[in-house]
Amino acid sequence: MPTNLEIVNKTDAHGAMNYLPLPVVLTRGEGVWVWDVEGRRYMDMLSAYSALSHGHRHPRIIAALKEQADAITLTSRAFHNDRLHELYERIAALSGLPKVLPMNTGAEAVETAIKAARKWGYDVKGVAADRAEIIACTNNFHGRTVTIITFSTEEDYRRGFGPMTPGFRVVEYGDIDALAGAINENTVAFLVEPIQGEAGIRVPPEGYLRQARELCTKNRVLLMADEIQTGFGRTGRMFCCEHEGVKPDVMIMGKALGGGVIPVSAISGTDEVMDVFTPGIHGSTFGGNPLGAAVGVAALDVLVEEKLARRADEMGRHLMDKLRQLSSPHVKEIRGKGLLVGIDLEPEAGGARRFCEALMAEGILAKETHESVIRLAPPLVISKEDLDWAIDRVRKVLS
Repeated sequence: MPTNLEIVNKTDAHGAMNYLPLPVVLTRGEGVWVWDVEGRRYMDMLSAYSALSHGHRHPRIIAALKEQADAITLTSRAFHNDRLHELYERIAALSGLPKVLPMNTGAEAVETAIKAARKWGYDVKGVAADRAEIIACTNNFHGRTVTIITFSTEEDYRRGFGPMTPGFRVVEYGDIDALAGAINENTVAFLVEPIQGEAGIRVPPEGYLRQARELCTKNRVLLMADEIQTGFGRTGRMFCCEHEGVKPDVMIMGKALGGGVIPVSAISGTDEVMDVFTPGIHGSTFGGNPLGAAVGVAALDVLVEEKLARRADEMGRHLMDKLRQLSSPHVKEIRGKGLLVGIDLEPEAGGARRFCEALMAEGILAKETHESVIRLAPPLVISKEDLDWAIDRVRKVLS
C-alpha cells in the first residue's frame, strides 16, 4: 500500500493546484471517523463543509443509493422519473416554500436563484430591461462561477477572472442600515447567508435577518437565503433562518441534501417567483436525476427521523460551552451556532493552519478558514462521548 506522501506526490504531479489540503490521504469512512492509507484513524471535524452532516456512509442513505442504482440512475428532464416528486414534496414541506427546482452543486443552485430573481424583477416587479440589481454582503461565499465571484470581496477569488458581471451591489454584512441605503427601484433581491461559513463562521447581530425580511417585504425585494452550508440541521434548526422566525422568498440548498454521497442541490421558492420559469429557459441534464432524488429523500428522512437538528443544537451548546472554558493565549473568540463553530485566533498565534496540522497529529481533521479561524463542524450524528474526546484534543493543542 502506498504511503500518504507517495499518493500526495502522485496527485500533485497531474492535478491543478487549486486546493492546499492537509497531507493526509483518506481511504475509508464510517460515521464520524475516517482512516488514512497507513491505517491511522481520525475524527472528521469538517464534514466536507457540511455535506457529510449525516456522517460517512450512513447505512440508510447507502442502501437507498444501491437500491436506486439497481433500478435507474438517469433519465434527464426530457422524461419524468418516479423519484423526483418525492424529493419535491419533502423539500417543500421542510422549507415551507411550495415550488422546487433541482440542480446538482451549490453554485448551480445560487446561479439558478440569481436567474429567478432577475426574471421575476422584469416579468413581475416591472424593472426596466437589463437594470435589475441584486444586493450581496461583504465576505460572502456563494460559489466560484464568474458571475458569483463578481460580488465576492475576496480579491483572490476575482483576480485574473475578469471582466466581471454587472448588476450587483455589496453592503456590509450585519449592517441593516447599509442594506436599507442600497435598495432602490432596480433592486430585485437581497442574497444573504444566515451565518457566513467561509468567512470564518461570522454570525450577524441578533435581529438582522428579521429586519432584512421586513425591509425586503416593504420594498418588494426578494429575500434569498443561501442555506447551502447552514441548512438541514447544521445550526440546530432545520434551516438557520428559523432562529429568527424568518421565511425567505427563495431558499438555496445543497451539500447535506446529497447525504454525503453525490451532489444534490435545489432552490425552493414562492409560486410568484418560481412561476417565471417556463420550459426550455433553464435546466440541467443531471439535475433531478432519480439517483440523486432517491439519495436526497433518504437524507431528508434520516435528518427528520433521527432528529439531527435537535442533536446539533444540544451537541453544539455543549461544544461551545467547553470551548469557552478554554484557557489559551491564542484564542480571540469562539462563535457559531449548533455544530458550526469557529475558533478565531489572535494575530500573534501564527495562523490557523499550524493548529490544524497539530490537530491532525492528535487524530482530528479540521480546516483553517480565512487564515485565522479553525472551523469545527463534525457530522450531526456525533455522540457526546466522541465530542468530548475531540474537545480534549482541541484543548491540548490550543493550550
